[in-house]
Amino acid sequence: MATSLHQQLKLHYVADKGRHEVEVDGFRIDAVDQQGRLIEVQCASLPAIRDKIRKLTERHQVVVVKPLAAKKKLLKKARRNGRVQSRRYSPAHETLADVFLELVHFTQAFPHPNLQLDVLLTEQEEIRVPPRKRTWRRKFSVQDRTLVSVIETHSFRTPEALWESLGLMLPDAFTTAQMSEQGDMPRWLAQKAAYCFRKMGFIEARGKQGNTIEYRLTDAARKTRRKAA
Repeated sequence: MATSLHQQLKLHYVADKGRHEVEVDGFRIDAVDQQGRLIEVQCASLPAIRDKIRKLTERHQVVVVKPLAAKKKLLKKARRNGRVQSRRYSPAHETLADVFLELVHFTQAFPHPNLQLDVLLTEQEEIRVPPRKRTWRRKFSVQDRTLVSVIETHSFRTPEALWESLGLMLPDAFTTAQMSEQGDMPRWLAQKAAYCFRKMGFIEARGKQGNTIEYRLTDAARKTRRKAA
């Protein structure tokens, strides 16, 4: 079942509801904008739509919208049809770098000349209710998520744009520890980012510094950056 967040983001991109839930090439598309671009809002994981996007980009311009919760207010109910009992902000804050958690399984689709990836940093509200079956692992169920605001929108069509968005100023040879420090992300997430950039042909392994792999930009990436400068 689609959340309110999903519906709100469709309206954020295409206000005309008559252009929502359109069938294209045998696929149900969230919306089609005035430019004819296919808009796919993915609140769940990006890998779930990877094959669909690969197929659609063969013939169409596609925009994949991935919302991240930079701020999230948690609303708790004692029962599904009850009133909200408490409100508090979650201590967790997603950042732009969190997109690499899913890009590691989406690099077969991104980048592509017909694909734009929009990563939205948002403020959300999440309604939590008791689960239908309580276990030690499952203490609540998410009844709905709603959009409060879109704080920032980051649009990517190339690995270079994604790299630039992290604000990295690295030496010719660098490690994931340096990516972690400059990109303001934990080391394990920097390792996933490095994996993504390797799969996208933007960086390559240069050698080792002890047991740590050193990376460098590929020749193609360096040429692209020089032209941009």
